[in-house]
Amino acid sequence: MPGLIGKKIGMTSMFSEEGKNIPCTILEAGPCKVTQIKTQDIDGYSAIQLGFSEQNKSRVSNALKGHFNKANTSCLKKLVEFHTDMEVSLGDEMNVEMFEEGDFVTVAGTSK
Repeated sequence: MPGLIGKKIGMTSMFSEEGKNIPCTILEAGPCKVTQIKTQDIDGYSAIQLGFSEQNKSRVSNALKGHFNKANTSCLKKLVEFHTDMEVSLGDEMNVEMFEEGDFVTVAGTSK
């Protein structure tokens, strides 16, 4: 199962049925675009590279501009690779619709 890239928007709280206050983190997860597909034959492992959050073209190197042009996507800030055998093509958009209600997810974050 692949993942998504996102960022923290803020915090809020919700009340349970018993009236208990539960703190909640608000995330913006996706949409992410497929920028590269790694295969077992060429790279030795199967993975997809996803990009998130559009970036101004003037802030991207020429090498990355070529990478994004090959994938038919705009310039993106964050690139992350996910190991998966999922069938996708370059430029496909992935978002939270790939999850169903009740699915468990693992979230990893970086503290500043």
